[in-house]
Amino acid sequence: MFARNGFENTSTVTIAREAGTSESQLMKHFGSKQGLLTSIFERGWESIADRVRVAAHNEAPSVRLFGVLEAVAIELENDPDLKDLMMLEARRIGKDHHEVLVSRGFQHFASTVGEILNDMRRHGQLRPDLNLDAVRAAVVGMMEGLIRDRVVARRSEFRANYGFEDVKKVLDILVMAVSGDGVRSPKAVNK
Repeated sequence: MFARNGFENTSTVTIAREAGTSESQLMKHFGSKQGLLTSIFERGWESIADRVRVAAHNEAPSVRLFGVLEAVAIELENDPDLKDLMMLEARRIGKDHHEVLVSRGFQHFASTVGEILNDMRRHGQLRPDLNLDAVRAAVVGMMEGLIRDRVVARRSEFRANYGFEDVKKVLDILVMAVSGDGVRSPKAVNK
């Protein structure tokens, strides 16, 4: 319902009715509507984490980086509702209006990307003049932007005339751009 109607447009009463429970039980279990959304994000990142762990065990750090980005993109492509939620609702401002709520799963993903970039630097595969945090933000932000624009285009008149294979090609180019030695993804290397 959050993916279809948006977080703000979905009431806890409607959610409870659709789930076959009471609003009080929903609040008892999740604490709030925001708690329910956070739970959805955490469960979504748990399903993504298995594929990310497999991709993160490749030998070459630059191949691991592409594999991790591709793993997240594939999992989101396979779950359109989760993709819509993560791309449109994931950066919410908390009740205190100061804190941006970022799920632990996303933090773990960003940390994994940072660790791989650090490994790339140690192996001479990352340009030494690049700041690791800036590269991590660019890599994660580009991946999210590529996916989010497709979500927005599907729901509005916004133009994003490209497919999932194009997303993977651009991510591969990004990995090449930050690699000091131009190491590419395994698929690109085998071409």
